[in-house]
Amino acid sequence: MRAYIDTLAAQGRLRVIEREVSGQHELAAVTQRSQKESDAPLLFRRVAGSAHPVMTNVFGSRDRLAEMLGGGRFCQRWVELMGTPVIPPVQVDEPPGLVELKLTDLPQITYFERDGGPYLTAGVFLANEPDTGVPNLSFHRAQIISDTELRIRLGASHHLTQYQTKAEARGEALEAAILLGPPPSLVLAAAAPIAYDESEIDVAGRIQGAPLRMRRCRTVAIDVPADTEIVIEGRILPHVRRPEGPFGEFMGFYVPVGDNHVFEVTAVIGRRDALFHALICGSPEDMRLLELSVATRVYQALKAASLRGIIDVACVPMVMSTVVQIEQMYEGHARQVMLTAMGANHDWSKTVFVVDDDVDINDFNDVWWAYLTRGRADTRSLVIPDIPGFYRDPKKDYFGRLGIDATVPYGRRDEFLRKRIPGVGDINLRDYLV
Repeated sequence: MRAYIDTLAAQGRLRVIEREVSGQHELAAVTQRSQKESDAPLLFRRVAGSAHPVMTNVFGSRDRLAEMLGGGRFCQRWVELMGTPVIPPVQVDEPPGLVELKLTDLPQITYFERDGGPYLTAGVFLANEPDTGVPNLSFHRAQIISDTELRIRLGASHHLTQYQTKAEARGEALEAAILLGPPPSLVLAAAAPIAYDESEIDVAGRIQGAPLRMRRCRTVAIDVPADTEIVIEGRILPHVRRPEGPFGEFMGFYVPVGDNHVFEVTAVIGRRDALFHALICGSPEDMRLLELSVATRVYQALKAASLRGIIDVACVPMVMSTVVQIEQMYEGHARQVMLTAMGANHDWSKTVFVVDDDVDINDFNDVWWAYLTRGRADTRSLVIPDIPGFYRDPKKDYFGRLGIDATVPYGRRDEFLRKRIPGVGDINLRDYLV
């Protein structure tokens, strides 16, 4: 991660904030303001009360994520990588220079107005399946309570939750490590939609094209990437739940206080000058990482169904809206695609748009334009009522599905040829503006 940040800085693609900022809302406010005008990552050199600089919006660009995967169309490249041979990790000694830290040494960042306190939002949890030892990587928020306690929210559909449930049934704690600033390949692997018995560590090796260098933790029997900036070691306690929250979640609302799992911290190990990764939930950085999971799963399902003409999949304007780009091949093609996409992911795809290959699927304005201009509103939308949606939905606010065919009427492509101004992409405005 440090090498990647240095590369972005050398390329002039990193925004650096030298002015000291407060972790109480100010850092999040500056980040959000920057994200409204740029997808550039930010590096805060000085955060009040901590010696550790903070990086954020590192994964806030689909183009950067595609670069990390080696270029090309995002979903297609992901499927190609998952088909390459496994590159097993290698075991190494603990690198020199690592020191013991405390949670309160780290930047204490409170993001939203009504948040219950400072949170870790970009931590990648690493734990081993209790029976097989297969490692799992996943994201979960963690409220900082003290130097020895975090309170964490485990999503019902996550593999880590299944690990914890299995350990708890035996009356055992589940050992885990929280990684802050691991290699970028590992962050992408943590968002990977893979099967329960597959290893995200192997996925990370495929992404970076080289073995991950793993070291043993000091207080728990877990191997972690040796190049991680900060590792929080500990265990998820069995049969213990304590109040956590409120917290501003990805949908834009607050999740109220609830009794959630307790992570007992046994050690915090990192560099003296370790970079701390902060992520605003619901921000472009959060959405791009969630999109990796959802879009690639939908893409794989469409390919597995032998549907022709599938080009790419995106999630805009947020992760609960799926957009599929196709090369239209027959009457009704778009409807077949939207129904298959809905069935590929029961939690997330509340709406599914299908568009032609001349529509920018990363720009929701362009997606909606296609629906508005390429045919009737009444016959090109499909509502499927009473289908369960997002798993955390006791009041059924996310039930139902909406599919929208935003493609041109089949066989009439020439009537909807988009107007273009030649040379726009070659213009540098600085050559024209005084």
